[in-house]
Amino acid sequence: MRQYLTRGLLAAAVVTMLAGVAMADATIEVRPFERGSWQAIRQAHAGRPTLVHFWGVTCGPCKVELPHLGQFAKAHPGIDIVMIDADLVPNTPAAVRAMVSQAGLASAENWAFGDTFTERLRYEIDPKWQGDIPRTVLIGKDGSARTIEGSAAIPDLEKWAAGQDAGKH
Repeated sequence: MRQYLTRGLLAAAVVTMLAGVAMADATIEVRPFERGSWQAIRQAHAGRPTLVHFWGVTCGPCKVELPHLGQFAKAHPGIDIVMIDADLVPNTPAAVRAMVSQAGLASAENWAFGDTFTERLRYEIDPKWQGDIPRTVLIGKDGSARTIEGSAAIPDLEKWAAGQDAGKH
């Protein structure tokens, strides 16, 4: 009897914990990234150092990199963080929310490709971009942009942040 009671309490605890995560994830807004979104992001963050990270739920290197970006974001509150799910396979908003939440990026501005014509979306960002992720665009206060193909090394991000006078917390 005690064994069944313990299992039941454990199961209830797991369900409660998962429900809490699901509710927390539901509060994260995931905006649809569509035609014109790139220009809107650039305008909204003009004059502020901004890290824009293109990633995907199905991207192995992204899963490794996201928690490091979450730590970077926490350490640099003066830098705007914009996360864009750019998977070729459309993801559910719940999957995007769960990954950014787990990585500590719930407070970032979160987007997901909302158009199945992904080539058009990528072309607006960079006509030469073939769709490889992860990809990071570092936009300086002066509007200059530098792209990092593949996983971004945290020391490189730290160096860029120091040059933006966006002090570490």
